[in-house]
Amino acid sequence: MFKGITSNVLILGLVSLLTDVSSEMIYPLLPLFLTSVLGAGPAFLGVIEGVAESTSSILKLVSGIMADRLRDRKKLVLAGYGLSSFARPLIAAATSAVAVLFIRFADRVGKGIRTSPRDALIADSVDHTVRGKAFGFHRSMDHAGAIAGPLIATLLMTGFSLDMRTVFWCAAVPGVLAVFCIIFGVREVAAENRILSSNGSFLQVIPRGNLRNYLIIILLFTLGNSSDAFLLLRAGTLGVAPHFIPLLWTFFHVVKMFSSMPFGALSDRIGRRSIISGGWVVYALAYAGFAMASTELHVWLLFALYGLFYGMTEGVEKALLVDIADHRERGAAFGWYNLATGLGALPASLIFGFVWQKISPQAAFGLGAGFALLAVVLLSVLVHPKAPGSSSQSI
Repeated sequence: MFKGITSNVLILGLVSLLTDVSSEMIYPLLPLFLTSVLGAGPAFLGVIEGVAESTSSILKLVSGIMADRLRDRKKLVLAGYGLSSFARPLIAAATSAVAVLFIRFADRVGKGIRTSPRDALIADSVDHTVRGKAFGFHRSMDHAGAIAGPLIATLLMTGFSLDMRTVFWCAAVPGVLAVFCIIFGVREVAAENRILSSNGSFLQVIPRGNLRNYLIIILLFTLGNSSDAFLLLRAGTLGVAPHFIPLLWTFFHVVKMFSSMPFGALSDRIGRRSIISGGWVVYALAYAGFAMASTELHVWLLFALYGLFYGMTEGVEKALLVDIADHRERGAAFGWYNLATGLGALPASLIFGFVWQKISPQAAFGLGAGFALLAVVLLSVLVHPKAPGSSSQSI
């Protein structure tokens, strides 16, 4: 099952698991902490998350370009995880919403620094024949952390009667363990001709050809992929009780965890485009289902289908990106990919929310399904990747 998964990929998967445990011990409690403890309103929560995620998206591009110019990408990965692991638990000491804003900003700066170099390091750490499996494994470990984090927080609060601030301090433990895993377990991968000249201009890393087409299609799909908070809102309107929402969210992550690696491995055998296209069709079916759903049972079945979409696409999209991008510029390619998905997320949710409020939830979900199907067509027409391992097109 794990054949071809190298020690670097295993360790980086463990790092993501531990980091997500730390993050998810805090993140689900953050809205309640801001409103009930610090007295902030929902609008300020939106400011915090908007600033944090926008910063992260931009820095993912910058760090990706830097990674192609550094001989040791591990330093960027360590710096990013280290900053986040140090900053995140400091929310426990926050006495104002403004303090939380700065802490979340630092946390997302760390995420922006580490993500693209880490993905490029994963790509270089395995043979091209198991690239999809490697990215699928990494996503599975990430989702496992997203499952464990809220459960640990719940156990600490209900079983040990800890308050939110104490739980936030406890979140430092898995974060520190993740940093030690990087220091002692991750090794840089030597790759000939990977380093660009230090005086290369920014224009040299602007995507062209297949890669440009692929990223535009990813951006188009993202414009129809609104925040998952709308799905939880839809679940509530269809009768799912509030105390079952966390269980529904955990179930969703379980589906993602168990489906990511098998579909990644399948893409190594039958091709990436077919798996991604199938995943986007599943997404369209799930959104159409949310538009027509009328019972609580429908919600649970649709969340399973929606989780399957993630399992089919998250790792495989990154593997296809590596297949297309020049091997010397993988960091920059991941940077552009992360920028496209990050920048598309905000207008996607604004559009979805506007259509939901002004027309109907059915119209909003139907629009998202339409974007996905259009992306399927464009992917088959405009993106023609070479076989994995062949000489890749320059970006």
